[in-house]
Amino acid sequence: MSGLEHCRDKLQSWLANVAAAEKVEIESVKPLTGGAIQENWRVECVIDGGPHSGRQGFVIRSDAASSVDSSLSRSEEFKILGVAHSAGVTVPEPLWLCEDMEVMGRVFYVMRLVEGIGLGPKIVKDSELGGNREALVEQLGRELARIHSIRPPHDELGFLRRPDNHPALEMIARLRQHLDTLGEDRPMLEWGLRWAELNLPPNPEITLVHQDFRTGNYLVDENGLTAILDWEFSGWGDPMSDLGWFCAKCWRFSRPDLEAGGIASRRIFYDAYEAGSGRSIDDQAVTFWEVIAHIRWGVIALQQAHRHLSGNQQSLELALSGRLLPELEFEVLNMTSPAAWRAA
Repeated sequence: MSGLEHCRDKLQSWLANVAAAEKVEIESVKPLTGGAIQENWRVECVIDGGPHSGRQGFVIRSDAASSVDSSLSRSEEFKILGVAHSAGVTVPEPLWLCEDMEVMGRVFYVMRLVEGIGLGPKIVKDSELGGNREALVEQLGRELARIHSIRPPHDELGFLRRPDNHPALEMIARLRQHLDTLGEDRPMLEWGLRWAELNLPPNPEITLVHQDFRTGNYLVDENGLTAILDWEFSGWGDPMSDLGWFCAKCWRFSRPDLEAGGIASRRIFYDAYEAGSGRSIDDQAVTFWEVIAHIRWGVIALQQAHRHLSGNQQSLELALSGRLLPELEFEVLNMTSPAAWRAA
């Protein structure tokens, strides 16, 4: 049980209690790759008695050694996952939350294991994954529409703060604050933030937004979509921001020509979203949020690199994230040139 040896007995006891079982025996625990901000562990166990009796597969999700400031807590993410599951979004079923530090030394939650491939570059490159690509992007459009059907006020999401101003202005302020905290001089990102202030889209309706809905944060098998993952940045905001993030060039990987997440055309994705949501897409607002996506990913990449450089979490993946900045900054400049914006 590499990584969790110290708490095996306590974890088995806790699982038996929440599963209303006589006994739980953990057979294996394996770290799942791909999560740069949280830790995910695949747990195979045998449950004796209770409604979950038999051989079961779960995923334990907990905080990593260091974190990103804008990430939700595990208890908050667990509640959002539950609301999304109830709304019919294709997510792993959230089962149990543990806030008892005596069990693992940190807060964690347990969700049902869902099989699938989630690595973005692999999904984009291997056309055999996800089944028919047009059908896959249509399903993703419908899934995003279901997410955006969740609106404030919502009794179970009272911990989420509704924006006081335009959601984009609040995002700009947060990104500036992160840059100031990091002490980084990034004039291209500052240019993009100032450009965004001067080119705000109209005030939007407010819905639940995933804020990391992209290729790389959903699972597929050979037939299609199996789960939407990684809800740690979710909050109330502009639904067009999720469309901009999904279509941003930085998340198309090796297929920049396929504007919907590197897997299909933007039009197919838009049509499915509009049909599922009953909402018309504001093309210029989505383009605006694509600019923000590149700035935001640039700031997150800087934060990831600092997590490595600080010594809090030594990781080649985190270190390499910081090397993405020039490409992201170039795209910000490319998208915000006067000629490009007039064309948009």
